[in-house]
Amino acid sequence: MKKILLGLLLGLSCLGAAACSASSGDAGTGGESTAMAESTAMAESSTGTESGAAASMESSQAGEGLMMSSPGKLVMATNAEFPPYEYREGSEIVGIDVDLANEIAARMGLELVIEEMNFDSIIPHVSSGKSDVGIAGMTMTEDRLKNIDFSVPYTVANQVVIVKEDSEITHPDGLTGKIIGVQQGTVGDIFASDIEGASVERYLKGFEAVLALTQGKVDAVIIDNEPAKVFVSETTGIKILEEAFAVEEYAIAIKKGNTALVEEINAIITELKADGTMDAIVEKYIKAE
Repeated sequence: MKKILLGLLLGLSCLGAAACSASSGDAGTGGESTAMAESTAMAESSTGTESGAAASMESSQAGEGLMMSSPGKLVMATNAEFPPYEYREGSEIVGIDVDLANEIAARMGLELVIEEMNFDSIIPHVSSGKSDVGIAGMTMTEDRLKNIDFSVPYTVANQVVIVKEDSEITHPDGLTGKIIGVQQGTVGDIFASDIEGASVERYLKGFEAVLALTQGKVDAVIIDNEPAKVFVSETTGIKILEEAFAVEEYAIAIKKGNTALVEEINAIITELKADGTMDAIVEKYIKAE
């Protein structure tokens, strides 16, 4: 009986050894396979890393890493009622600011998307992150800086006064106590609000303020010099006062705290000025007199 038990134990031991041997052999084969798999994975990982690095570089050039409202896009908020900075030609929005935005988007490797809205909706749209930039002949002011950041200025403009040709107003100082038409939310609106005794009538579009002037509803209109020239050239019986009301610089509105985008756009504006592109854009729409 003991011999039988011993034989059984020896048999089980051999089976166990065979199993161990098979397991060991499988492990060896599996080890080699695992090593090969790991080697392949490492190679793929290395290739992937290189590809990832290249993709990362391309992504960085396409706005990755910046706080953007939509991947691969530069979303611009504007109001196409301010020629020659932004206005419509048929269904297309064109102008100085549009060409500027296209250059910025191209140099960032992004697609430009234009969203039109009322002028006074631009800052809320940018500050909420719905749009990346606000470009609409906008001046940096202390009040605006409370809600958004600005790029460096890209152009200088004058605020002027439009009056009827037979108006008694001959100088900006003569606006005291007058009824002044402005485009709502613009710098002209801000300036007019500071004139002693003046009553300010606000309109959504610049030409609506000019129309109110021709109809005798306001005594004067304060607006940027370039759109003023357009409006006067298209409307009889009105003129621009010789002396400018104020000199200002236009800059790009950017969401507060989006420092990377501010720096990127500042660098591009500097390039555009240095290589003559900005001058070419302005000269395309504003002919030297």
